[in-house]
Amino acid sequence: MITRRVVLGGLASLAPAAAYGFSLDVGPITFPRGETTQGGWAQGQAPKGWQIALDGAALTTDPLGRFLIAFDRDAGPVAKLTASAPGGTQAVLGLDIAPRAWRIEQINAPFRPPAIPEGEYARIRAEEVARIDAARRAGALSEGWQQQFIWPVKGRISGLFGSQRVYRGTPGAYHSGSDVAMPAGTPYLAPADGVVVLAAEKPFTLEGHLLMIDHGMGLVSAFLHSSALLVREGERVSQTQPIGKVGMTGRATGPHLHWGMRWREARLDPMLFAGPMT
Repeated sequence: MITRRVVLGGLASLAPAAAYGFSLDVGPITFPRGETTQGGWAQGQAPKGWQIALDGAALTTDPLGRFLIAFDRDAGPVAKLTASAPGGTQAVLGLDIAPRAWRIEQINAPFRPPAIPEGEYARIRAEEVARIDAARRAGALSEGWQQQFIWPVKGRISGLFGSQRVYRGTPGAYHSGSDVAMPAGTPYLAPADGVVVLAAEKPFTLEGHLLMIDHGMGLVSAFLHSSALLVREGERVSQTQPIGKVGMTGRATGPHLHWGMRWREARLDPMLFAGPMT
């Protein structure tokens, strides 16, 4: 749900609007697509030249004034969007972020880290994380964020975004993407246009052969555990283009594709971009 507070020349008003599939006109701002929920997103448009901010952080807009916002798996109940005109006119929009019920599994076993000496693992992992962080900050130019995303591969969903395991009372990290179980070697496709910002030819400790694609506006897809990568860093890819093959490299117990998405630091649910698998 969205509640709006529009300030135009000192006047204020409040009104509700539907959250999913909405077409909302908030004074100068429109939202044609999206879902304001934990792990969700919305596309908006403001007049050219207006400055947009989400919770005080400035957003990038394209030449037509279009922008993207998204909400972490653990986002709080309210976010604030501010749009400021060159002449000082301002619109303030309060976004109600719908909570979600996550699957929590109690595991009667201790958490087992990768079988690598602790000091060596810390060093290797720090290098890998640095590469991942740099890829997320690449800021590639792409219009893929505006497309209707597709599933990279279709099969049995074996892991849900946001689910979490608790090992004898010790919470593990929540699942940051959607897992699709498929035979090793199955090709998977680009869910939308983008630029390859990381292609790990040497398997990472946890992610294996990791592939990351920047769809523009800070929206990045990551594909884990690949048996092979079909594209290279810096390459532009088009929606439906084969980009890798399903595998079980890194920390995986069986062949599957893990598809994760982020907008800035927010972890997002791929199913809310691609829709139900049909």
